[in-house]
Amino acid sequence: MSTLFISDLHLRPDQPGLIQLTVDFLAQQAPNIDQLYILGDLFNTWLGDDIVPDEFQPLIDQLIALNHVGIKSYLMVGNRDFMMGKAFAMCCGMTLLADPTKINLAGQDILLMHGDSLCIDDVSYQRYRRWTRSRFLQRCFLCLSAKYRQGISDKIKQKSREQKQQKTAMIMDVNHDEVSRVMKQHSVKYLLHGHTHRPAIHQLDDNHHRIVLGDWQSTPSFMLFDGYQLQLFDPRSPKSTSILKLV
Repeated sequence: MSTLFISDLHLRPDQPGLIQLTVDFLAQQAPNIDQLYILGDLFNTWLGDDIVPDEFQPLIDQLIALNHVGIKSYLMVGNRDFMMGKAFAMCCGMTLLADPTKINLAGQDILLMHGDSLCIDDVSYQRYRRWTRSRFLQRCFLCLSAKYRQGISDKIKQKSREQKQQKTAMIMDVNHDEVSRVMKQHSVKYLLHGHTHRPAIHQLDDNHHRIVLGDWQSTPSFMLFDGYQLQLFDPRSPKSTSILKLV
């Protein structure tokens, strides 16, 4: 049986086609997997577990169906849906993961992250990230009405779009020294993350690898572990570097 990894789907209520694509993909993969990991930004916006758009119900039903057939599913928040909590995860039959989380595949430790905390060259974003992860501010946000939450979210996304136009691609990518530091801190040879939308398997040296999941555009982007190797399925990733053997 296999372990499936996905991230950065950025699902939105006004994109029913992408929601249905996700539902169909998970249903298709279900007979062949025993674990599912979603590493952040499943949703493009999340205003709180008490406000779940009706358009997401088919996905919720599919995640519950996976749980009913014994597939263990895990959910990590990203930079877009960081307000997701245990209530939503439990509703879907999933386990909410901390960022980072270390798992073991075939005797090898793998560090799972969303990836945004590795982009330390983007100083303004890291400042914003620390601010939005404040438990006190999150509780204050959840006390607001849905209308006010949506207004705040819209303003933040607009400001983010304006700032991205002024930032270089390098600034918004991971910092390689930070990658090395984090991998050394957790004593791992393999790091798996999303966020940057740059799918690839990077060989850092003879023993260390950084694996990046892709975002979903017109087709699913995912990684499968079949018990022996990790394989990245994404049309943007060169086939010659899309397979990583663990055993």
